[in-house]
Amino acid sequence: MERHTYDYGVIGNCAFTAHIHIDTSVAWMCWPRFDSSFIFGSLLDREKGGEFSIKPLENGFESKQTYLENTNILRTEISTPEGTYRVTDFAPRFYQSDRYFKPLMLVRKIERIEGNPKIIVKCKPVGEYGYLFPKRSLGSNHIQFLGLEANVRLTTNISLNYIADDQAFVLNEDKYMVLTYGPPLEGAIIETCNVFLSRTRSYWRDWVKTSSVNNFYQREAIRSALILKIHQYEDTGAIVAAMTTSLPESPSSTRNWDYRYCWMRDTFYTLNAFSNIGHFEELEKYFHYILNTTIDEESRYQPLYGISGEKVLNEVEIPLKGYLENQPVRVGNQAYTHIQNDVYGQVLISLLPLYEDKRIIFTERFDSSGLIMKTLKMIEKTFEEKDAGLWEFRKLKQHHTYTYLFHWAGSCAAIKMAKVLKNEEMGKLAVRLKKRSEVEIEKAYVSSKEGYAQAVGVDRMDASTLQLIMMNYLPGHSQRAKNHLIAMEKELAASGGLFYRYKHQDDFGAPETTFLICAFWYVESLACVGRLDEAIKYFENLISFSNHVGLLSEDVNEKDGGMWGNFPQAYSHVGLLNAATRIANKLDRPSFL
Repeated sequence: MERHTYDYGVIGNCAFTAHIHIDTSVAWMCWPRFDSSFIFGSLLDREKGGEFSIKPLENGFESKQTYLENTNILRTEISTPEGTYRVTDFAPRFYQSDRYFKPLMLVRKIERIEGNPKIIVKCKPVGEYGYLFPKRSLGSNHIQFLGLEANVRLTTNISLNYIADDQAFVLNEDKYMVLTYGPPLEGAIIETCNVFLSRTRSYWRDWVKTSSVNNFYQREAIRSALILKIHQYEDTGAIVAAMTTSLPESPSSTRNWDYRYCWMRDTFYTLNAFSNIGHFEELEKYFHYILNTTIDEESRYQPLYGISGEKVLNEVEIPLKGYLENQPVRVGNQAYTHIQNDVYGQVLISLLPLYEDKRIIFTERFDSSGLIMKTLKMIEKTFEEKDAGLWEFRKLKQHHTYTYLFHWAGSCAAIKMAKVLKNEEMGKLAVRLKKRSEVEIEKAYVSSKEGYAQAVGVDRMDASTLQLIMMNYLPGHSQRAKNHLIAMEKELAASGGLFYRYKHQDDFGAPETTFLICAFWYVESLACVGRLDEAIKYFENLISFSNHVGLLSEDVNEKDGGMWGNFPQAYSHVGLLNAATRIANKLDRPSFL
């Protein structure tokens, strides 16, 4: 059985990203924001998605795609009987004039390697999810696309008529293409592109050098760190779950969701990942996003928000063919209306470094004591309330174990912050909520299975309760932690370390694919309870489910290892980074051994 893979590399600069197929097509790119309409979207509809490609005249060719080492710069090498050429794609990013230069600009450099390859260049952007086809206007050395929200311009040293007429030409010298949204390219194209390439390469390599990445599968961890970095929308600090929408969790499942938003449930894991690699700048920006998003909320926090803190994310279906004709194609996400009460604990945990991290001096701290008290009171107010859980069940509400675990963890964080603030009232409330949470968690214990169930009053297992071990509610050395892990394995473990979220029927039937973040949680749990050899073995297997450039999807089919779900998935790369760190800390050996 042939394994389904996502044959794309992804570039970005913390303002936008682009999926580049191994045939050089820009298959997915949204402008001007992560959550905007695509300007190229053949990933979801080849007819309405436009095209930006640099393909050989003949169909028979071989392709090799790699990242320039320790960067988010992508190289695609195309070999034909007539010759070989390379396309270098990147989104400029570097420090300039006391700030980061990160324009809405896609740069494509085409180099002849050998022979005389004949190529066809097509550039046909679209708007309004494929329902607006802009008019083209040819200038002296550019093509302007009229009718979009802003000035979209392709500046190039290729004959404009070749592009306008889809006419093949022989590649006998380096060619450059710069697509811009808003301000066009200024300066000589060849010199400017090469300077931008050099400075962008230096930026990414310097960023990697300042990352604290352990030697345990360091190359894979570096790639995960790099891809996670470009999931942050730097303007606000938001980190989105994925850059795509409607890539199905499994074929014909209709589990096609828009993930271009910021989920509160991801906060703890994402902050932990950035902390593990020693990057405080991204942490600080994310703190600001969380604070700005929640500060004015009075009654409850939503499970997710837009990248500028938007609260209303109406879910609509767009009449597109869908990925491999999997419909529906959805924009927006109804989950913003759900009740997910673990979010309060997530917010409290995210605030803790502001009080514990010695890199922040006291005068720089945001005065968040009011926010802490408000969040604790939200836990108290909703304590008896059933919710949708972190998996966002649309028709099932329960007293989820995971929710009470984050009530517990958030209360633990608040106890520490109350001591720093010398706030006795805060400390007493946090202690009271911590004890109440422990009582509820224990109600979910199923003695016949020697493990904790998904929710109070049921006996089915849920991968989210692996967090009981990882967050040290169940200390790894305890027999109860070891027994709980065994109970989880019996019901949810799949071959090679893969792990199901749950096995029961939900709103769309029984899940058909495993969830990759759960597999990394499983690896962490194995390490916590001392089963380190198994943790390493399964970790090594899990990284094999990446694509040709080391990127991970949301879901993996147990039967054939196929990649499914939105891609790349920040959550999966967060899982890899945290699992690698957990194992490396357990190994605790010098790098030369």
